[in-house]
Amino acid sequence: MSDTHTDVPSVLTAPLPIPVPLEEHRACPVTDVLRRAGDRWSVLIMILLGKRSYRFNELHRSIEGISQRMLTRTLRGLERDGLVSRTVHPSVPPTVEYDLTSLGRTFLGPLSTLADWAVLHDPDIAAARERHDAHSPH
Repeated sequence: MSDTHTDVPSVLTAPLPIPVPLEEHRACPVTDVLRRAGDRWSVLIMILLGKRSYRFNELHRSIEGISQRMLTRTLRGLERDGLVSRTVHPSVPPTVEYDLTSLGRTFLGPLSTLADWAVLHDPDIAAARERHDAHSPH
């Protein structure tokens, strides 16, 4: 495909073996990022941290339904991926603050594009589900 066809999504121009080897799918960087974005809490935490930094308990109070254990695990995963930074301030007791890293901030653009698409097409998806469910045996 020539460079003049800029309307073709890059995911369609990438070479893909058929059948797709399981190990290749597991090792794919896109699959890895979608796993992170698709978990229950990471995107919400990143959106909150995109607005400002938070202390742990402040972040915990800001997300209804998340346990302290799950918040800790999610923050550790985001920190491991280089998307969130954890800063311990020397005080008594120590104050821990979380913020997005510069890498994490670069994820907000693609995330916003996905969110905009989801909001725009939510009625279409709801209508498709209704049509499907109306014609599916229960």
